[in-house]
Amino acid sequence: QVQLVESGGGLVQAGGSLRLACAASGRTFSTYAMGWFRQAPGKEREFVAAISRSGSNTNYADSVKGRFTISRDNTKNTVYLQMNSLKPEDTAVYYCAASKNLRSVVVAAGSYAYWGQGTQVTVSS
Repeated sequence: QVQLVESGGGLVQAGGSLRLACAASGRTFSTYAMGWFRQAPGKEREFVAAISRSGSNTNYADSVKGRFTISRDNTKNTVYLQMNSLKPEDTAVYYCAASKNLRSVVVAAGSYAYWGQGTQVTVSS
């Protein structure tokens, strides 16, 4: 089992940047594929980015491709989401998640067993 705690959210103007971090408990962080999801008010949770166990493979939603970068540091049990060129439509609660799925990069929310509590990102126009 792994516990996840997100940080780094906040209020930023359109065009700005934020870096989210997700710290995981335990010694088995490197055995989990990791992902970031987000949920805006009145909308369903959606996939943002995912990264493989080693960090060598990544996947992004089309809406964030070229602006967001997911990375991980297995020595620090942490996964990051660097968000640049933020837009008002990026406003949401951002969640990190951990998966034991055998796939290298996991996109489906249903394949993630562990979730953080979320961190609010608000982008003003």
